[in-house]
Amino acid sequence: MGRRILVTGGGGYIGAHTVHHLVRSGVPACDIVVLDNLVNGHREFLPAGVVFVQADLNQFDCVTATIRTQEIDRVLHFAGFAYVGESMEYPGKYFQNNVSAGLVLLEAMRLGGCRRIVFSSSCSIFGMHPKIPITEEEEPHPANPYAESKLMFEKALQWYGSQHGFSAVRLRYFNAAGADYGIGPRHEPETRLIPLTIGAALTRTAPLQVFGADYPTPDGTCIRDYIHVTDLAEAHKYALLYLDRIDIGETPGFNLGTGQGTSVMQIIHWVERVSGLPVPFTIHPRRPGDPPQLVADSTRAQAALGWKIRKPLPTIVADAWAWHSGEWSRKG
Repeated sequence: MGRRILVTGGGGYIGAHTVHHLVRSGVPACDIVVLDNLVNGHREFLPAGVVFVQADLNQFDCVTATIRTQEIDRVLHFAGFAYVGESMEYPGKYFQNNVSAGLVLLEAMRLGGCRRIVFSSSCSIFGMHPKIPITEEEEPHPANPYAESKLMFEKALQWYGSQHGFSAVRLRYFNAAGADYGIGPRHEPETRLIPLTIGAALTRTAPLQVFGADYPTPDGTCIRDYIHVTDLAEAHKYALLYLDRIDIGETPGFNLGTGQGTSVMQIIHWVERVSGLPVPFTIHPRRPGDPPQLVADSTRAQAALGWKIRKPLPTIVADAWAWHSGEWSRKG
């Protein structure tokens, strides 16, 4: 790409995979600047040669200086909190980190002369009862502060596009999963279904909690669209290139998923099949705010970005199993 890229939250799960993918795709490591406060990120997840700045987005002077001195041309913005339940308990934390700190970044970019950004948004902005599969035309109805914070920053990007000439690509992820490049998810606490299912298979002492078996789905459990983290990283690579093809002030949004829904019970089946181990589970009442189904229509992203899904669900589960079983061995 020949231009320097700032990656906020680049030590996190999706951010670090994207950094590795960019380097593997030919971007010189020295042209990637990762800014992460390491609250949830991991310095050791990053490839050798990238420039690392340990800082918080709220440190306006530091962020502005980084953009100027490193001659940043475009930004991949991953930094943010992402626990729905926590956002319900501490909404202020999410608006402060995901919105206010994001606005600090935008102002630092404006003053530093950088006006191209790819934003890590979320399918959660669509809320409880969207039409399936979900297109970009679906009206957002965020049902929790986390989703609301993502939508608020999307709107901020649109205003910075119209008022300050920013160009932005807003990527609405569905359920990221899997592992690659010798790294993987390492969350505390772990809330994602596939890692929790693998943990139940490995320990066999703490059954997987299945929340709701009475949804209007074929087996009664929630259905989600699982996308391999490497496919997400590939989408970010194409989004960076797409910034050169859109007009100044444009801020298009794209849904990123496979278009295939998988239920909780089907995930249990696939983990058992890949691992050869049984997955103990218990059924519990539905959790408030869990939509029965979330499945993406990614037609627009495929057409505009030239992106496509390469890794199906069996590969997602196999790669996740390889990573998490290794993590359990490391922990002893």
